[in-house]
Amino acid sequence: MNQKSTRQPIWLPLAIAVAVVVGIFIGSRFTANKPVADNDRKLNAILNLIAQDYVDTTNLKDLIELSIPKILSNLDPHTSYFSAEELKAATDDLNGSFSGIGISFVMMNDTIGVVEVIPGGPSEKVGIMAGDRIVTIDDSTATGEKMTNGAVMKRLRGAKGSKVKLGIQRQNSSKLLTFTVTRGDIPINTVDSYYMIDKVTGYIKINQFGRHTYDEFITAMASLDEEGAKRYMIDLRGNGGGFMEMAVLMVNEFLPANQPIVFTKGRYKRDDSEVWSDGNGSFQDAEVAVLIDEFSASASEIFAGALQDNDRGLIVGRRSFGKGLVQKEFVLPDSSAIRLTTARYYTPSGRCIQKDYKEGMLDYEKELFDRYMNGELYSRDSMKIDKSQVFSTLNGRTVYGGGGIVPDVFVANDTSGITSYYIEVANAGLLQRYAFNYCNTNRASLSKMSDYMQFLRMAPSDDALIKDFADYAAKDGIAPRWYYINQSHDVIVTNLKALIARDIFGNQAFYPILNRNDKTVQAALKALNKHKAAFPITD
Repeated sequence: MNQKSTRQPIWLPLAIAVAVVVGIFIGSRFTANKPVADNDRKLNAILNLIAQDYVDTTNLKDLIELSIPKILSNLDPHTSYFSAEELKAATDDLNGSFSGIGISFVMMNDTIGVVEVIPGGPSEKVGIMAGDRIVTIDDSTATGEKMTNGAVMKRLRGAKGSKVKLGIQRQNSSKLLTFTVTRGDIPINTVDSYYMIDKVTGYIKINQFGRHTYDEFITAMASLDEEGAKRYMIDLRGNGGGFMEMAVLMVNEFLPANQPIVFTKGRYKRDDSEVWSDGNGSFQDAEVAVLIDEFSASASEIFAGALQDNDRGLIVGRRSFGKGLVQKEFVLPDSSAIRLTTARYYTPSGRCIQKDYKEGMLDYEKELFDRYMNGELYSRDSMKIDKSQVFSTLNGRTVYGGGGIVPDVFVANDTSGITSYYIEVANAGLLQRYAFNYCNTNRASLSKMSDYMQFLRMAPSDDALIKDFADYAAKDGIAPRWYYINQSHDVIVTNLKALIARDIFGNQAFYPILNRNDKTVQAALKALNKHKAAFPITD
């Protein structure tokens, strides 16, 4: 590696005290030194005192369940505890399918934050977005310390066809937004779409790194190769990570033998590792661009960082999230588990891209909002780069550590056409609802179409479509304001056509339409054309 450089409940204090020794108790199950063994006896003594002498009858199991997350929250942002029920749900999310509303979430300051909305799932179909905060569920408050991961899952998941009403806080809306979601079965396909953008460029959209992502990826790459792809665009925007092994296998497809992919360093040698390419990749000569944004994290950053540091891929978009901590899962006797941070991972140049969390969880959780407020999403010059952490790629290009992957080609967040009218109809979920109603009304004719290209040829004119949508929105209480509608014309029409096509043909039809006006996709194409004769990258 080439590094250059309120009022508290009366039992709460007791719970916190128990939390501390619970953490020690857990450690005693995985280490064998005398200090930990002594603390094990101390824990048992405290628990026996509570059980025998505390003034009120206490459920020790519930007390411990509440306490474990509190002790772990003092370690780092990504060490976490899962009850047996939560662990099964989290495993289902990555391995198979489940019935629910189709989101990934995280508890942020006792509020439910939507991290990802599964494409084509029930939540996306009504207009819920990544970054939303769920504050009510079925008109009941969904905030506070009692809202654990398990409590949230119990309230959000349910029988297929049942409904749940969500109250949403959204950054660009001062009022509470209300969405009613119909629960459904949600298959977890990690490759959303792949298709040929032009005669030589294949595009692949990956929403997370699940257990079968590599197999899906190879299938997509092989299909595109048969269609004549010579270069590839891997879209990892919004991809929060998953299994690191899948990212490693994917990187290996692009590298010659004996090139570094990722390193990990832990407190103990057993947690150190080095992963190098084996030279058996099928796409070692292909040009590749990787699309990232501020929601690309973890395994996404491993993939992007490995290609960047080996000068094998252009990184296009905005600075990634910045998660460089490795968690190992320890399953406890009751089938609950702790995902404990045991190491940091480093890109081939020696970068650890984990962003700072020393100022506490509140600052860590609002860091993305700070990027927005500081203008980073709109200007490369506003990007906060730690220039004390300077590293070099294989061919000598400068890259930086300590807070995400900085793209080679910066693309500002596209706000063209985003008027107050567009924000209002989007926040109300009217784009998705209109598309659903359009498909239901025209199902007979649409079902006869062979593919989305035929739909685009036979669809109403853009002006007719937007006029019909404005009338639809007006019936829902949003008056047409044609000055703003005309400014938002292209973005509204593009989204409506993409949503309609997806309802009929699936995600394979959604992204080819949506990407036509996607500035990051266009910037990636331009960058690939510029560097056509310069792979590996040297400038």
